[in-house]
Amino acid sequence: MTKRIFVGQVPVGGGAPVSIQSMCNTKTDDVAATVAQIRKLEHAGCEIIRVAIPDEAAAKAVDKIKEQIHIPLIADIHFNYKYALMCAERGIDAIRINPGNIGAEENVKAVADACRSRSIPIRIGVNGGSLEKELRAKYGGVTAEALVESAMGHVRLLNKFDFDDICISVKCSDVPLTMAAYRLLHERTDYPLHLGVTEAGTPSMGIIKSAMGIGGLLCLGIGDTIRVTLTADPVEEVYAGQKILRAAGLRKTGVNLIACPTCGRTRIDLIPIAEEVERRLQNCDKNITVAVMGCAVNGPGEASAADIGIAGGKGEGLLFRKGEILYKVPQEQLVDALMAEIEKL
Repeated sequence: MTKRIFVGQVPVGGGAPVSIQSMCNTKTDDVAATVAQIRKLEHAGCEIIRVAIPDEAAAKAVDKIKEQIHIPLIADIHFNYKYALMCAERGIDAIRINPGNIGAEENVKAVADACRSRSIPIRIGVNGGSLEKELRAKYGGVTAEALVESAMGHVRLLNKFDFDDICISVKCSDVPLTMAAYRLLHERTDYPLHLGVTEAGTPSMGIIKSAMGIGGLLCLGIGDTIRVTLTADPVEEVYAGQKILRAAGLRKTGVNLIACPTCGRTRIDLIPIAEEVERRLQNCDKNITVAVMGCAVNGPGEASAADIGIAGGKGEGLLFRKGEILYKVPQEQLVDALMAEIEKL
């Protein structure tokens, strides 16, 4: 089991539930826009949020943002250690740095001292794209061993300055490489691990990469907090993260929607029906299984474990609960009837 740290009031590691993170794409010093986006993310189920700190204006906005939101705030720092110090002074909940790109060791020490005195954890974020040149040369490129050696070198540097409140990530855009790096890191340390496949892309491919990389690691018992990185509205990252956790068996809350793939027996326009059900259940937090099936073969029988479901016929469908048929309705009324039954549960 990994060590436990606290990002604000959210426990990470030590057997705590795996938490979902995202990152704002607003300009951090635009406080109103950033707060508005974070509130949307909170509503979607985001549990920890990160903001970029590229300049002094962004660092100075941290406390103004923090006082208007309800989830922990992480500052993403590169190159200038003074921005980390400014964020620490303004009550940031955690800092993400790569100690290798903020200059001399005394800079790292200053950040470690500031964070230790305020109980602010640090995430060491190692990315394949920013791996040290000497490690690339040593290993002949970006490898799992190189990523882990980079991370553990940064750990030793923070430890040197009596800092141990650490989380680690070793991300790259290559899924098998990312998984290999995390598995190796898991063997070598008990620090909590932040999972992600970086630069995963648009949702059409990014969700698949993340489901394979993040979900695969979670199913192996590796990972304490996650971020699905998508070229999309950050809210989509949160929804994808929730689905990955549910698929991995780590979240029991929320709707588990099952639907058949359709075949030649289907006599109802099932695909738009399933899409509409999914859309209307997006914010439902009931711990239920809902089935959308195409015919009697894949209906009440195969989906008998579902709390509620529908099965198609020719221009009509039937509703069933735990395998027991309730009644039939015309196709155009199926979704409304299903939602009405869900309200009763």
